[in-house]
Amino acid sequence: MSTTTLPATQTAIQLVGPDLLQLNPAKAVVRPGPTQILGKVECVGLCFSDMKLLHQFDKHARKTPVLQHLAASVLKEIPSYVPEGSPTVPGHEVVIRVVEAGAKVTSVQAGKRYLVQADWRDLKTAGSNGAFGYNFEGGLQEFVLLDERTTLAKDGTSYLIPVTDERSASQLALVEPWACVEEAFIHHERGTLTAGGTLLLVTSPGATADLSDLDTSVSGKRLCLGDCTPAAGFTCIARDQLAAGSVDDILFVGADAALAEDVMGLMATNGLMVIAQAGQTFGRPLQTPVGRVHYGNVRLIGTSGAKLSEALARIPTDGEVKPGQAVSVVGAAGPMGTMATIRLVSTGLKGLTVEAADMAVDRLAVLKSKAEPVAKARGVALRCYNPKEEKGSGSYDYHMIMVPVPALVAAAVGQSKPNAVINIFAGIAADVKGAIDLDTYCAKGLYFIGTSGSTMEDMMVVLGKVLDDRLDTNISVGAISGMGGAIAGLDAVKNNTIAGKILVYPQLGNFPLTVMEDLVTKYPTVKAKLVNGCWTKAAEDELLRVAVTA
Repeated sequence: MSTTTLPATQTAIQLVGPDLLQLNPAKAVVRPGPTQILGKVECVGLCFSDMKLLHQFDKHARKTPVLQHLAASVLKEIPSYVPEGSPTVPGHEVVIRVVEAGAKVTSVQAGKRYLVQADWRDLKTAGSNGAFGYNFEGGLQEFVLLDERTTLAKDGTSYLIPVTDERSASQLALVEPWACVEEAFIHHERGTLTAGGTLLLVTSPGATADLSDLDTSVSGKRLCLGDCTPAAGFTCIARDQLAAGSVDDILFVGADAALAEDVMGLMATNGLMVIAQAGQTFGRPLQTPVGRVHYGNVRLIGTSGAKLSEALARIPTDGEVKPGQAVSVVGAAGPMGTMATIRLVSTGLKGLTVEAADMAVDRLAVLKSKAEPVAKARGVALRCYNPKEEKGSGSYDYHMIMVPVPALVAAAVGQSKPNAVINIFAGIAADVKGAIDLDTYCAKGLYFIGTSGSTMEDMMVVLGKVLDDRLDTNISVGAISGMGGAIAGLDAVKNNTIAGKILVYPQLGNFPLTVMEDLVTKYPTVKAKLVNGCWTKAAEDELLRVAVTA
């Protein structure tokens, strides 16, 4: 696209306050400076994470100011940097085509196509990272301005991933949400104490710590609440000397319920609590930080025995499913649940059984139509059911919790086989706790896992699967809109009314939010380009031809 054809203004969706979205038909198109990049947005996927930004706005951890990597003076030079109360443009599942790049830009070329990895991890905020579509404007606009000083990591890796023209914009835009699903399974779990971290030993009254076979010397600071006599090398400390989020690892011995609930709040981001009940029982469910499993990457592992090393050894290396396992997906027919279910059946693991539950009958039917052919082709047993009408088997090796309800996490504990993994994929708010039966959790050796977002590695894994035809991300497409239907699309995400992902094509202008069934009825030539009812590049090209010229 020649720069001489760039318009002065564009249509954009802007978030101007909590729950305040506006369609701005005259947002300025800013020409790039020496270090900047102007991209034409080809496609944007709408995500439930956009809802969290919508509700929290300037209180969202990724809307707060960047504190590391770039100086405030540099950030002021970037027009698309919009922290705190400044209006932002949401949308982080994006494919762009670079139309203009500044003279100092070396990582991208004008005319080339790129995926955006939205999580810019060098740009630390007080509670998270800088991110595309949050404190930097995202893709729900016709043109987006980026700055190479934010899109290049410290190690020189670019957060703009080059892609060819051979794949549809939809298939590529959906790499990012599929990468979040991938991360949920392949995330590496820490099975050791934090090297150089703060370690806290907490012993319940009447319990005795067994630290044999546990190397605590790797910790940088070793502290102890209660009786410190069995713990050589630990320094006794009073509870009021410890701040929330200040401890990397907690060794908890015994089963004093109130004490355990209290010290859970001491876990830092990426923290680990290892419980050895030593023959005691809590006797009641504990208020457990299930929201922080997803957003803070905190972990709990336990044993009903006395040896802390035995509990630590129960931590799995990652969140991957294994052959022969029985898997439950709760909330399976939502956009991310559909992806998780299809990812599971796509593994082709011998003896794998997947039970996909959802109470939305229409969406469940759509899931079944998409996932069953994949499951049959890969030899995986799949059952889709409505839990209002049918019961699941009630005994699982693995749970995918796709609905942000703590009670579902608690129920999974009771429905787990020994050593089961409970993957809290749904974004339960970080400050929300759930009443969890930790006696059962420890006795069975269960493990909560949860991840938020994706890494560059995840993006590349999913992109590789797409390019090798091992995964078609288009299978999750449920509805299409132009900019005129984007706010309705975000409402549909909020209200969970559409099965599958919603894609926004800015070049479609005022094209309204349209579910796939209605779209193909209105445009028969588009319907002819679908394959097994699923979106394709040919269908995308045909829609852009007939709808843009209509």
